[in-house]
Amino acid sequence: MQTIGHFIQGKIHLNLEQNKLPVFNPAIGEQVSQVIIADEHQIQSTIKTAQQAFALWSLTSPAKRARVLFKFRELLEKNLERLAGIITQEHGKTFADAKAEVIRGLEVIEFSCGISSQLGGQFSDNVSTQVDCTGFRQPIGVCLGITPFNFPVMVPLWMIPVAIACGNCMILKPSEKVPSASLVLAELLQQAGLPNGVFNVLQGDHTTVKHLLAHPEISAVSFVGSTHVAQSIYQQATLSNKRVQALGGAKNHLVVMPDASQHEVADALIGAAFGSAGERCMAISVAVVIGEDNANTLSKILVDKINQLKVAPGDQSDTDMGPLITAEHLNKVKNYIQSGVEQGAKLVVDGRQKTFAPTNTGFFIGATLFDEVTSDMSIYQEEIFGPVLCLVRVNDLDEAITLINQHQYANGTSIYTQSGQAARHFSRNIHVGMVGINVAIPVPVAFHSFGGWKSSLFGDHHIHGEEGVRFYTRLKTVTSRWQTAGIASSEEHSAFIMPTSR
Repeated sequence: MQTIGHFIQGKIHLNLEQNKLPVFNPAIGEQVSQVIIADEHQIQSTIKTAQQAFALWSLTSPAKRARVLFKFRELLEKNLERLAGIITQEHGKTFADAKAEVIRGLEVIEFSCGISSQLGGQFSDNVSTQVDCTGFRQPIGVCLGITPFNFPVMVPLWMIPVAIACGNCMILKPSEKVPSASLVLAELLQQAGLPNGVFNVLQGDHTTVKHLLAHPEISAVSFVGSTHVAQSIYQQATLSNKRVQALGGAKNHLVVMPDASQHEVADALIGAAFGSAGERCMAISVAVVIGEDNANTLSKILVDKINQLKVAPGDQSDTDMGPLITAEHLNKVKNYIQSGVEQGAKLVVDGRQKTFAPTNTGFFIGATLFDEVTSDMSIYQEEIFGPVLCLVRVNDLDEAITLINQHQYANGTSIYTQSGQAARHFSRNIHVGMVGINVAIPVPVAFHSFGGWKSSLFGDHHIHGEEGVRFYTRLKTVTSRWQTAGIASSEEHSAFIMPTSR
C-alpha cells in the first residue's frame, strides 16, 4: 500500500514510524493508501526551515519570483491530466471536473506572474518642506495554508502562487482525505526553480493544525473549509496576532424571475447544484422561485433532467456526478434528506433511491430535489454539502431579497432574469459577497477576489486577486527629510507639538 509523506526542504520525508491515517477511493469505498501525520518535532523543524528560506526569498526580486511561476505554470499544464487523475481517485469528482479545477488554479498562477506590477509603492514629493513620503509593501513571513478536501489543487493554488510571488514562504496543510496532489504541486515548484524551503507540505489532521497555529513564527493563515472550523481558526490565530483569512460555509441561493428562460435556468441549476456531487462551497443549494406557475413549471423540468443524470465513478466516460468523499459524509447527507421529509418539505426526487451497479461499494447517492421548502427547515438553514436542491416559493423579488439577506451565510448568490432593472436592484440590495446575473456559480476570475460575507468569511481580506496581494504583504510608510545645502531648517530647536505640513 502506498504511503504518502511530507515535502520539506525540497524533498519527500517518509517516517513510517509516525502515526498514519487511511486514504480512500470513494468510488470503490476502499482504502488505497495511507498518509503520515506530522509530529510536533517535524512541525517545529519545518517552520525553522521556512524561516531560513524567507531570509533570502524575501530579498529575491519580483521579476525572478515571476520567472519561477512562469515555469511552474508551464509544468502544471503539462501535468494537468496527471493531477486530474489523482483528484478523481482521492476525491471522486469526474475527470472532466477535475481538469477544470486544475485550469482554474492555473489562472491564479497567471495572475501571480504579474504581481510585481501591484507591489509598486507610492511616492509623494515634498509633502512638507524638504520632506518626502514613500509607501511600499513588504512580504510578511512564513504563511500557513489549510485547504479542504473538495478542491485539492484549485484552493491551494488560490494561496501558494500569490504568497510566494509576494516574497513569502508557505507551509501547506492539505486535507488528510486528499493528500497526494499537494506533493505533485511541491515537486513541480521545485522543478520550476523554487529554492528549497520556500514551499513545504505537512500532512496532518486537527492536531497538526493546532500545533501550527500556536507557533509564533507563523505570520498569516489562509483557510478554506466549514464555518465552524473557520471561526475556530480565526479565533485561535488572531489571539497570537496572526493575520487570518478564513473562508467558511455557504448556502447559495439562485433567484428565478418570471421572465427567465425555464430551460436555461434548469440547466444552470442542474450543474450548479449537482456538479461535484454538491461538494462545492459555491454550489447552488436553494432555488428561490418567484410565482407559483413559475415554480410548478421549473420543478417538472428539473425532475426530467435529474432522471437523466449518470451517477458513476468519476473515471467513467459521460459521468455527470461521482460519489461523496466518505461513508460518514454519505450518512450525513442521507440524514439531512430524512430531516427534510420529517419537517414537511415535499420530496420530489429522492436520491437515496438511486440504484447503482451491484459491485459498486462506493459512497454514492443520487441527486435529490425538495419543493415547498420553508426557511425554518434544517435543509434550508444548514449547509448540506451534497447533491440536495431545495425549491423555495416567494411572491416577488423583494421577498426573495429579504429571505436571502436573513440567512446566516452570505457566500454567493445569483439571479436569472431578462430585466436589467431587476438585476441591478438585486445586486445593489443583496447582502452577499459574490453575485451572479444569469451566471449560476459566480466565482470571480483570478484577478478579482473570492470571498463571502457574514458567517462565510472570518477576516478582512478575500482570497486571490488584489485582496490576496494585500493579505500577503504589509504596508510600510517612510517619511524622510534630506536638507539641501544652504537651506536652513525651519526647526531650529526641539519641537513639542505635532508636526504639520503647513
